[in-house]
Amino acid sequence: MFKPAVLVTLSIFGLVTLACAQKPSPAAQAQCKFSDGKTITVDYSSPRMKGRKIFGDLVPYGEVWRTGANEATTFVTTANLTVSGKGVPAGSYTLFTVPNQGNWTLIINKKTGEWGIPYKYEADELARVGMNASQTPSAVENFTIAFDQACTLTVSWESTQASVKIAEAK
Repeated sequence: MFKPAVLVTLSIFGLVTLACAQKPSPAAQAQCKFSDGKTITVDYSSPRMKGRKIFGDLVPYGEVWRTGANEATTFVTTANLTVSGKGVPAGSYTLFTVPNQGNWTLIINKKTGEWGIPYKYEADELARVGMNASQTPSAVENFTIAFDQACTLTVSWESTQASVKIAEAK
């Protein structure tokens, strides 16, 4: 027969496991690997659209967004990079974006470990670069960050995608 303390512990463990399994914005990762083995890794939380209007409503235009949900999105590179021509040394950073209807801005911030909002880290910004924004061919239910073979970073959600070219610095 189980003791009451064991039953309480098992019950709590079960509830925590269930809560983690049903997380509304699960953890996700995107990675790009260069030919020399160096990498870029982006860790983020992936919210769901769930019938909501996203850009211009849930995520306001013209305001800094944590680019995902929950904790701020992390960006770790083992290579020195150029992002739209701006130098980014190997290291750990946080990504934020400023969505707008026709264009987006990517913010690479040196401060790490923050929740994400409110944004109060202007003094720690390494770079702000423009992103090309366009419509997706179809609706994107799950917020997604991805890299293509050339390490172009693309953020997609709802009917919008924004991308920026990233290259290894030579």
